[in-house]
Amino acid sequence: MDTLTLWQLAALAAASMLVGFSKTAVSGANTISLAVFAAVLPARESTGVLLPILIAGDLLAVLVYRRHAHWPTLLRLFPAVAAGVAAGTLFMLWADDAAVRTSIGAILLLMTAVTLRRRRAVEDAERKQEQGTEQEPGPQQGTAPETGSSARRPGRLAAPGYGVLGGFTTMVANAGGPVMSLYLLSAGFRKLGFLGTSAWFFLIVNVSKVPFSVGLGLIDARSLLLDACLVLFVLPGAYIGRKCVDRIDQKLFERIVVAATVLGGLQLLLL
Repeated sequence: MDTLTLWQLAALAAASMLVGFSKTAVSGANTISLAVFAAVLPARESTGVLLPILIAGDLLAVLVYRRHAHWPTLLRLFPAVAAGVAAGTLFMLWADDAAVRTSIGAILLLMTAVTLRRRRAVEDAERKQEQGTEQEPGPQQGTAPETGSSARRPGRLAAPGYGVLGGFTTMVANAGGPVMSLYLLSAGFRKLGFLGTSAWFFLIVNVSKVPFSVGLGLIDARSLLLDACLVLFVLPGAYIGRKCVDRIDQKLFERIVVAATVLGGLQLLLL
C-alpha cells in the first residue's frame, strides 16, 4: 500500500465514491468496488481497507433511510449472520492472499448468478401480477414505510440460510450485499423499505466485523491512513445516489453492474 501509483489511487477513489452511491441508490453496485480494491491492493488486505469505507457509506444511508427499516426482519437474520461471520473468520485465519483472491473472484461470480436468478424471479412475479395472479402479502407496513409488497414471504428456512451465507461472504469478501438483496426482494420489500432495512443491517454487521478484522491484521495504522484519504469520496457518491434514486433506469444499471462484476471476478480468478 506504500507504492500505490496515481492511477491506482484514482481507481480506489472512484470505487469509494461508488460505495456511497450504492448505499443510497443501487444496492449491489458494491461488487464493482470490491473487484477494484482486490485488483489494486493485495486481496486479503483489501477487505480490511474497504471495511471502514463501507461503514462510512452505511452511516450515510442510515441517516437518509433510518425510518424505513423493518426491524422484525433484521432480528430474524442476525443470529444466522453471526454464525456466518464466525465461519468466515475461521476461514480467514488460514487463507493466504491467493486463497482470498480466488475466493473473492468465485464469490463475485456466484453472487452474479444469484443476482441474475433474482432478477428473473422478480420479472416473472411482476408478469404474473400484471396478468391478475394473486400473491400473498409480504411484511406488513408499520415501522417500515413501503416495506409491504405483493411478493410472497420466504420460507421458514430462508432467513437462516441467507443469514449464514451473507455473514460468511461479508466477512471473507465484504460481498454480502447480493445475498441480502435477494432475501429482501424475495420478502417483498419495496424501494424505501429495502434501502432502510439494508442500511441498518450492514451498519450493524460491518461494525461488528471490525474487532475480527483487527484481530486478523486486516485493519492497522497503514490501512486506516489510506481509509482517511478515501472516505472523503464516499460523501459525494452518497449525495449523487440520493439525488438519482428516483431517476435511475434500474434495469440498465443492473446490466452494467452484472457485466462489470463478471469481468472483475474473472480477473481475480484467472490473473
